[in-house]
Amino acid sequence: MERMRVLLVEDERRLAEAVRHGLIAEAFSVDWADNGIDGLWKAKEQQYDVVVLDIMLPGLNGYKVCEGMRAAGIWTPVLMLTAKDGEYDQADAFDLGADDYLIKPCSFIVLVARLRALVRRGAPERPVALSVGDLSLDPVRHRVERGGTEIALTPREFGLLEFLMRHPGEVATKTQIVEAVWDAAYEGDHNVVEVYIGYLRKKIDQPFGRTSIRTVRGVGYRLIARD
Repeated sequence: MERMRVLLVEDERRLAEAVRHGLIAEAFSVDWADNGIDGLWKAKEQQYDVVVLDIMLPGLNGYKVCEGMRAAGIWTPVLMLTAKDGEYDQADAFDLGADDYLIKPCSFIVLVARLRALVRRGAPERPVALSVGDLSLDPVRHRVERGGTEIALTPREFGLLEFLMRHPGEVATKTQIVEAVWDAAYEGDHNVVEVYIGYLRKKIDQPFGRTSIRTVRGVGYRLIARD
């Protein structure tokens, strides 16, 4: 039986060695990188079934490694393994293309189960670039343009716009947006959606004299192609 190939990108040597030896015992073949630069290089140069990626790394952090993989068209499943546990860290990881997320210290049994599930699921399909009117969004390059002018967005703003662009003309409630862009378990104030809608309008609409993000009173928001 062919061993599943894992790339482990983790700078804590003792933890990395423990995880590596444990995975080898579970019939995985493991390559290890102790910094983000080497991790991204290995992910691009070799084929793996799954990548275990820490966020806090020297050289390049895990967000940048994951973003770099996706920008290069590397769709190997990524599991983020990190000590950071805020919902924003999780959402940002998913925005940039991670497929799963575990907080360390975590159960090794759970880690193995998650990795096997990701391998069974396989690499996700390459996202298709989206366009609504003259507004375009490329999930691979993490790039947004309006009429050919590039617009810089934060990961959360990007995730919100991508959700709206995947449902053009449809009204999305705050609850639907929070569950899709934040986290289904998010317990904060749903008015955060209103705040981020405001941020988006200042970037994708106001500078271009547009009002493409419309408020539907008492219901939610929708994105339209033309004013």
